[in-house]
Amino acid sequence: MPARRPVRIASFSGGMGDKFAAFRQAVHGEPVDVLVGDSMTEFVESMVVARFLDEPEKHRRFFSPLFLQQLLPELEALAEKKLKVVTNAGAHAPCAMAGKIRQAVAERGLRLNVACVTGDDLLEEARRLIADGQLGHVETGDPIGKSPKQLLAADAYLGGWGIKTALDHGADIVVTGRVADASLVSGAAAWWHEWARDQLDEIAGAVAAGHIIECGAQATGGNFSGFTTVPDNVLPGFPIAEIAGNGDSVITKRADEGGAVTVDTVTAQLVYEIQGPRYLNPDVTWHTDSVTVSPDGPDRVRVTGAKGSAPSETTRVGVNFQRGYRGSMWYFLTGLQIDEKVRVLTRQAEIAARDNHVDLRLFPCGRPADDPADQWQATVPVKVHVAGPAAKNIEDFLAQLNSYWLNSLPGLYIDITQMLVNPPQPRIDYWPGAVRQDSLRHQVRLADGRVLDIAPPPGVQPFGGQPCGTATSPPAGPSSWGPTARRPLGEVVHARVGDKAGNADLGLWVSEDVAYPWLVSFLTADRLTELLPVPAEVAVERHELPNLRALCFVLRGYLAPSSSSGLSLDQLGKGLGEFLRARHADIPLSLLPSRLRITPERTAVSGPA
Repeated sequence: MPARRPVRIASFSGGMGDKFAAFRQAVHGEPVDVLVGDSMTEFVESMVVARFLDEPEKHRRFFSPLFLQQLLPELEALAEKKLKVVTNAGAHAPCAMAGKIRQAVAERGLRLNVACVTGDDLLEEARRLIADGQLGHVETGDPIGKSPKQLLAADAYLGGWGIKTALDHGADIVVTGRVADASLVSGAAAWWHEWARDQLDEIAGAVAAGHIIECGAQATGGNFSGFTTVPDNVLPGFPIAEIAGNGDSVITKRADEGGAVTVDTVTAQLVYEIQGPRYLNPDVTWHTDSVTVSPDGPDRVRVTGAKGSAPSETTRVGVNFQRGYRGSMWYFLTGLQIDEKVRVLTRQAEIAARDNHVDLRLFPCGRPADDPADQWQATVPVKVHVAGPAAKNIEDFLAQLNSYWLNSLPGLYIDITQMLVNPPQPRIDYWPGAVRQDSLRHQVRLADGRVLDIAPPPGVQPFGGQPCGTATSPPAGPSSWGPTARRPLGEVVHARVGDKAGNADLGLWVSEDVAYPWLVSFLTADRLTELLPVPAEVAVERHELPNLRALCFVLRGYLAPSSSSGLSLDQLGKGLGEFLRARHADIPLSLLPSRLRITPERTAVSGPA
């Protein structure tokens, strides 16, 4: 059978609540074959659980209302254009969402086939799985330490073969619950190219493409450290992946929308949340260090060479349970002696925390300007975060701290509306568990009532962990790179940060080949620890990705206990990379952009900082 042309897959969502118009734009934009949308990020999962904490039955029936609002007005267009739609917006009730869509399709007399994929929801199976030694931590194997009654959700990350099977049987719209993020794309590509399950390199290539476009506009200039180089960077358009039969792909976008697709915007996604050189998808282990990216024309980047090996015998399970309550309040300090004012506010907060049995974190944000031109340049906001066993602990803490207002500091004020509408929130913890793939009941439910079982992937292997990362590299000597200038790292280094449960994943890369040996030599794990700085209890792993001119740092426990339940001001670590890029270091003049170079006479010659 001759090879088919590349399948064109357009992203329309990187998470529930993403740009609403993106679906309509994908339907009516340049011709594509499949539309994919990711709704269920780890953080969103936990927030959905928190929303329905007191209504567990509603939680079990929840699917994304936003996707229905996007989809229903476009049903006629989907039928006319013969477009396929794949989404995990079904959340905890994919078949209920599929039923709603089928009803709308029937009322309009359209010929659209709707299928749902199930098997991810393991909450009813939790007791058996825990007794069987499963749901242990995906990295450490530690037991979950919770009774099944304490679990609020347990959702396995499914592969793409259920999606492929649904499309094989004529589905036009496939609604899933929790699947691995890239499975939306890899399942569609496997259907289009009729791949077998042992075509691991091809599947790995599709997983790479899926990983690039799964977060929507992050591949076209969104959250990009080089955003000032992106034309029309206010609202970047959404990406399209053209995936060939051998797994290679081209990442592009619609020409009439903002943003850009460049080697750097694509690299940003390739180093995002990968945890090292081996990326686990339920259908394949993708070797992230195998891919190469190269320009392929305006707003077109080619991704080639992906290698895949046997999938892991286990897959991830997002387990959620409650860890008490938390609350927060912004306080604003004005004018002079800010350090002294912070010390007084901190001591007052510590007294209230002790009296009300809460954990306390306090974050002064910024410094006042010298000779400020207005009051706001003289203001430093301070965020106070607390967590406790019950909502009353939080309420009593805030009441006590606010009662000190007239006893407190000159120039202190608060946002009154925040105090009125900011009640304590459930603190939902995300536990990254693991389950054997042969324990899952992965199924496709078709519109005609048939239920198709999806067998576990063949040839699975125990995952032996990431290849040993480099803890340190020999630092370059002072004369290795010639004269240096003390400049921000961000003038030569890009960054992208992601969260995985309690870990922060920090990807760093350079745009030019000549700069990569310097980056590898300069930015050791030890030096990263100094620059950030990293708390002593956080383990730092470092992996080199030379094909991408990149380093991947995994900061284990940096967001502990998890991004959804942590008390950090930046719970998802989104600002971590930009903070690092703002740190100054001795950078070789030869690597700096020409506009920033200064003569050696004006520069201290030294080795790496």
